[in-house]
Formats: sequence, structure tokens, C-alpha cells
Amino acid sequence: MENNKQFHTWLDDFKLSHPFVIAGPCSAETEDQVLTIAHQLKNSDTSVMRAGIWKPRTRPGNFEGVGSVGLKWLQRAKAETGLLMATEVANARHVELALEHDIDVLWIGARSAVSPFIVQEIADALRGTDKIVLVKNPVNPDLALWLGAVERIYKVGIRKLGVVHRGFSTYQKTRYRNIPEWHIPIDLQNEFPDLPLILDPSHIAGNRDAIFELCQTALDLNYDGLMVETHHDPDNAWSDADQQITPDALMAMTERLIVRKTEGEAPDYKNKLETMRSRIDTIDDQLVNLMGKRMKIVDEIGVLKKENNVAILQVKRWNEILKRMTAEGGQLQLSEDFVLKVYRAIHQESIDHQKKIINK
Repeated sequence: MENNKQFHTWLDDFKLSHPFVIAGPCSAETEDQVLTIAHQLKNSDTSVMRAGIWKPRTRPGNFEGVGSVGLKWLQRAKAETGLLMATEVANARHVELALEHDIDVLWIGARSAVSPFIVQEIADALRGTDKIVLVKNPVNPDLALWLGAVERIYKVGIRKLGVVHRGFSTYQKTRYRNIPEWHIPIDLQNEFPDLPLILDPSHIAGNRDAIFELCQTALDLNYDGLMVETHHDPDNAWSDADQQITPDALMAMTERLIVRKTEGEAPDYKNKLETMRSRIDTIDDQLVNLMGKRMKIVDEIGVLKKENNVAILQVKRWNEILKRMTAEGGQLQLSEDFVLKVYRAIHQESIDHQKKIINK
């Protein structure tokens, strides 16, 4: 998969003066519902209307979509409003039906992206089409799996490609339904800078209150667009009611969002920025040097443990470190989550060092 400028072409064709917006209900419920939302979105910044037709839920018994009849509703909404239409496809038959009904944008969902078998089936069904195809991140925080799904679609000749960041499942209790793990889509951008990156704040948030904040963060990180679940009566939506907003709320939100420049032009700004970046580079060098010194002491402890037949993991000591460092981090305005991630990574590296010593 080449890293070139071909992927952004389809997005540039929209000639937008604002971020690319995909909006619409989590699920197509009735024809009236689809048409009502479409007409309310018609005069907004929305370029593409989304609606789930097939909705496999985590557990059976909940609303799982109206099926292919909903595609006819999307066709009618497209004819009446001029909006492009998008829906999720999870197998080859979904792709065939979506193409028969001239759906403009197809996306591969998080549950499908985890399986190379499913992605390949979808890719084979897409071969030869000129549709826009978006790949949501897999449920698990796995960059290679996400890139692999994109590459499978690319290899069948699809060039109108993009990715959707919808957050990652976690067993930890957080303020979000799915944790953003912003570094993963940033790493993806480093691999393919031209691949359009779209945020799905609805699935990350799990509630409508956090959607604006997430959208602004995405724009601050140079995301290309947003996919926001939008319903004319969200409290009574048949699926994911808490995370949907009204079309009016969407329009108000997009007006408030700030799109920042990629880079400042003023000489004074550039000089100050270079000075600050140089200071960061110096501190980064010091950090790595200190980590190296820390690991040398870890190695010495590993030798001592081996000589005395002592286990690597000392839970009491580890808990003491976490308690002390999160407290100190809090005083320096570092979030507890950040400190825990850093020290868990350091702890894992320490264990790996001592394992090598003890198992020699």
C-alpha cells in the first residue's frame, strides 16, 4: 500500500470550507424517521447522511435493524434532499444490497474490522466499485489490525478510502463508553498521512454531553471530519439513544467548533515555537537518559534477586510506587490516568529486564 496523495482526492472533491460531516441516526427505524432527519440535515454542514440498516448488537434481543427495506428509504431521502447516503456493511450480501441501492459510502464497523476473514469477504465483494469505503477501528486497540483491514480494501482496487476513529473497548471504568486512545489514530496518520481520518464521537462518548469536546479535540489534532449520530427525537431512538443529538444541536455544535491552522505563518510565532521545541527536545533527551540509568539499577536488582532466589514481582513495592507517583503527578497537574500508563510501561520494561537476568 503506497503512501501517496491519492487517498485525499475523494474528500477534496467535496470542496468544503469546513470539516467533512457525516450525520444521521444510529439506526434507520421507519421511512418517516429517515426522511424527517434527512430534511432537517439538508441545510446543515452535513455532506453525507448515515443510518444503520443492519445492527448486530452485543447481545441478542435488542433492535437489530430493519434490514434491506431501509435501503429504499435511504434512496428516497437521497432523491429528495441531494444528500449522499452511508451505511455499515458486515458481509458480502450487505455490500451487494448497498450497491444495488446506490448507497454512496460504505463503512466497515468495529466488530467486523477485528476479523481478517470478514474484512476479506467484504473486500472481495467491493472489488470493482468506485464507492467511498471507510474502515472503523477494531474494537481492540490494535493498530496493525486496523491497518490490515485498510490494506485488504486497498488491494482489491478501492482508492476512495478513509478511516473512522470510534474508540476502543476497555474493562476499565472511564468517563467514556469507549476510550479514545488518541495515540493509535495518530500513529496511523504517521503511517499514512494522506488517509482521511474521521472521528465518531458518539461511540466514544456514549452520551451526548461529551460530543462537542471530543469533536474539538479531533479538529485540534487535524482530523478531516466527523461522524455524528443525529436523531430528530433522540430520547426515543430505538438504539443508542443516549449518544444521539438532534439536527439542531448538530448545527449549533458545528458553528461553535474551531478549525485551527495547520501551522502559523508569523515569524515571531515560528521563532518562539522553535525555541520551545528545542527545550522539549532537551528534556526528552534527559528523560531517555534517566530511563536508561533507571534500567541499569533495575538490572542490578535483578542480579540481587537471582542470587537470593527472590521473585521478580514485589506487589507491595509496586503499589507503593504507584501511590507515590500518582500523588506527586497530581501536584504537577498530571492526570492519574497518564501517570499510571507511564509507570505501567516502565514497570513492564523493568520486569522484562529482570526476566532476562533471572532466566539466564
